[in-house]
This record gives sequence, C-alpha cells and structure tokens, in this order.
Amino acid sequence: MKRKFLQVFALSLLIPFLFSGCGGFAGGLLLAGGAAGAGTAGTYLYMNGELKTDYNAPFDNVWTACEKTVAVMNGTEVVPEKEIAKGTIHAVINDEKVKLNVLYKSKNVTNVAIRVGVVGNRLSAQLLHDRIADYLVKE
Repeated sequence: MKRKFLQVFALSLLIPFLFSGCGGFAGGLLLAGGAAGAGTAGTYLYMNGELKTDYNAPFDNVWTACEKTVAVMNGTEVVPEKEIAKGTIHAVINDEKVKLNVLYKSKNVTNVAIRVGVVGNRLSAQLLHDRIADYLVKE
C-alpha cells in the first residue's frame, strides 16, 4: 500500500512536466489518487472535463454498476446505449447532465469516463465513480 502511494505520488509530480509545452500545463490535466478497492485500479485522470479510471472488472459488471449508480442517484431522462465493447449512459442527476462512457479494455479491465455538466465537475464525477466502485466491491 505504501509503495503504491509513493508510485502515485511520484507520477503525479512528473505528469505536469511530461505534458507541458510552451504554454505550461496542458489544458486542465490533473492526476489524482483514487479510491482503494477490488473494483478500481486506484488512479483517476481528469482531462477536458471528464474524470476517467480503469476498473478491474469485466465490462458487463461495470455496466451494471453504472446503471445501478444512475438509478440510486435518481437519474431522470436516462438513455443507455450499449454495444459489444462500449456503452454510454446519458442522464440528468440533480439538474445536471451526466454522461458515462464505459469502454472495454481487456477481459477484466473496463474504463469509465464521467462528465457532469457542460464543462465538467470533478467533485460530482468523483462521487459517481465512488458509487460505481462500491457496487463492484459488493459483487
């Protein structure tokens, strides 16, 4: 656990240098430590208004956890669009438009990107990710 924390901390210090150019920090890129647990890889990437993370779980399990999260958060105007290896859920939660993109990466790795609002709200997206991770741990 301590080693993983040090790795994430070191990486978070290096990210600005890796992605900076003449203009400095690249367009709102932020790396933050994530939630612990069996369902998530533990690292979140916030870029262009979307908070992304990889979950160590099959695509169908992550999709179900996303649907449960939207339902528990009293999502309205829910429009799920699921294909073989990707899916999107559009919803309105607490008067904010929410978009969840679920993407298959490998047998037990699924990426979820969440955007809340037009320009993104990192705190609200983090809350949704935490709920998804909770459902995955319960399974």
